[in-house]
Amino acid sequence: MPRRHFLVRRTLARVLLRSARWRTVGTVPDSAVLVGAPHTSNWDWVLTLLLAWDNSVTIRLLVKKSFFVGPMGWLMRATGAVALDRDNPGATIRDLLAEAETSETFLLGIAAEGTRSKGEYWKSGFYRISQQTGLPITLAFVDGPSRQVGWGPTFHPTGDVRADMDVIRAFFADKTGIRPEGFTEPRLREEDSR
Repeated sequence: MPRRHFLVRRTLARVLLRSARWRTVGTVPDSAVLVGAPHTSNWDWVLTLLLAWDNSVTIRLLVKKSFFVGPMGWLMRATGAVALDRDNPGATIRDLLAEAETSETFLLGIAAEGTRSKGEYWKSGFYRISQQTGLPITLAFVDGPSRQVGWGPTFHPTGDVRADMDVIRAFFADKTGIRPEGFTEPRLREEDSR
C-alpha cells in the first residue's frame, strides 16, 4: 500500500479516536498472532481498525464469512479482513500462513472469544497457529472504562497451556470491553483436559 494511504488512514484514525475520546496505547509488534479481547461489541472491529490505522499497519483480521455480503463485504476486504468459514477454516488458515512466510511484517488478528456474548471457553486457534508458525502471541485489547484500545505484551507460548493462559488471564483481568457482561474469561478446553 502506498505511503500516502497510510498517512491518510493515520490522520483519519486520530481524528475519529480523539472525537470519540478514545486513545491508543502500547507498541505494535512486527509480526504476531493478535488475540483481541474482550470481544463484546461490533464496535471492537471499528476500534481495532482505528488502532491499526493509527499505527500505520494492516491487521489480517479473521471475521466470520456472513459479514462478507454486499457492500459490507467490500468494506471488510478493503480494510484487510479475511472471511472465515467456521465450518471449514483450514483453507483460509493455510493461505494466511503462506502469506506470513513471505511477508516482512504480518499481523493476524483473532477474536479468541469467538462471539460477542459470554461463553464458557475461548477458541484455541490462536494458540495452535502461534505454535505452528513460530509467530509470537500479542495481546490486544479494548477497555471501555478507560476508553483505551491497544497493544499489550507479546510472548512465545511455552507449550504449557495452563501457564500460558495464566499470563493471558492476568493481562485481561482488568480489561472489561464495551459491554462487560459479554466477556468470556480466558480459558481453553485444553486446560480442562490435562
